[in-house]
Amino acid sequence: MSYSAVVIGASAGGLQALKTILSALPGSFPLPIAIVQHIAERSDNFMAELLNHASRIAVKEAEDKEPLSPGTAYLAPPGYHLLIEPDRSFSLSVDERVNYACPSIDVLFESSAEAFDESLIGIILTGANADGAQGLKAIKKYGGLAIVQNPESAEHPAMPKAALAATDVDYVVNLEQLTPLLLQLTAQEAEAYGTNG
Repeated sequence: MSYSAVVIGASAGGLQALKTILSALPGSFPLPIAIVQHIAERSDNFMAELLNHASRIAVKEAEDKEPLSPGTAYLAPPGYHLLIEPDRSFSLSVDERVNYACPSIDVLFESSAEAFDESLIGIILTGANADGAQGLKAIKKYGGLAIVQNPESAEHPAMPKAALAATDVDYVVNLEQLTPLLLQLTAQEAEAYGTNG
């Protein structure tokens, strides 16, 4: 199977989980990663700066109309829904909250599922609500791959549990197993990208 993008959703406890995953990826990671981490609307961009400093791939806030680039992780800016358009560029929206959240994981996952079909990998991490469950279901509906953090290893298990209840998933793994799994799943793309180290 060939993949084109990764989407990740996280809420309570997500910052440390994201740091664990992103800091272990090689700088040559061949896919773009789009991330919704629930965050207060008035937050500054400290999270992108912190994760960028800790990672070998570039980590930044997504910008409206920006195309996705391999080896870059994009965070939804505070107060904006992050969507992926059919031309595989980002769009930002200030629409109503979804699942009490803006940005919403479901919004990113559902738009990404339509844009990437079976070439999308969706990951649900720790969190204290059910956002992302319907988005992960949409990814599976379009033929993508679904990964959920093992609720027993999550700082807050409600979000992984909600995702597992909503749809059949391909992998349930502990946090420290996520990056090795991503590297295994994208080995073919890494070779085509020019390096797998």
